[in-house]
Amino acid sequence: MAENHAKNTLKFVIEHLELEISTWLQIEYAHSSEIVGKNRLIFTNVKSETDKAKLSSLGTVKEQSFAKIYKQKEIVILDPKAKLPLKPEDLTDKKAVVIGGILGDNPPKGRTKLLITKLCPKAIVRNIGKSQFTIDGAAYIAKLVSEGFKLEEIPVKKGLTIKLSENHAIYLPYAYPLKDGKPLIHKTLIEYLSKSE
Repeated sequence: MAENHAKNTLKFVIEHLELEISTWLQIEYAHSSEIVGKNRLIFTNVKSETDKAKLSSLGTVKEQSFAKIYKQKEIVILDPKAKLPLKPEDLTDKKAVVIGGILGDNPPKGRTKLLITKLCPKAIVRNIGKSQFTIDGAAYIAKLVSEGFKLEEIPVKKGLTIKLSENHAIYLPYAYPLKDGKPLIHKTLIEYLSKSE
C-alpha cells in the first residue's frame, strides 16, 4: 500500500533556476508535464510574470522556492552529487521529489548542490545515477521509482548523437533513460535542434 500512496499523491517539483525560459527549456518542461501529469507537476521559484504565464498550462506555478513551501522531512531532492541512489522506499511517505530546473553544463558545474541541496541540509538527497540527466529524463525516472521500479531496472544511455543531415550531427553529452528501447527525448526538441544548426 505504501507504493500506491507514492504513486498517487507524490508531487514532482521543478525548482526553476534559469534566467529565462528558452525554447529548449520550455520543451523539457512541457515534456515533464506530459510524463508526470499537469496535476502532479509544480514549478517553484518562478519570479517573472511572463514565465508564470508560459508555465501555467503545464502545471501549478509558485513564486516561492520549494524550500519555503515544504518542510525538509516532506521531500526528496535529486542531486547527481548525492552519495546514495534513489530507491522506491525513499518516496513512500514523502510529499514531493525536487528536480533542478537547470539546463546541463558540460562538464557539470554542480549547480544542483549549490542552488538546491544547500537550501535544505536536513532533506533526503538522492542521485539517479552519477551522470547528468535532462530535466524531463529525471522526471521520468523519479516517476518510475515512485511506482516501485529500482534504478537498475531502468535502462539508460549515456550520450546521444542526433543526425541532422548526411554531414551534420549534434552530440548531447547527457544521460537518457530508454523508453521502449529508445532514448527519452521529445521529438520537438530534435526538430528545434535541427533548425538551430
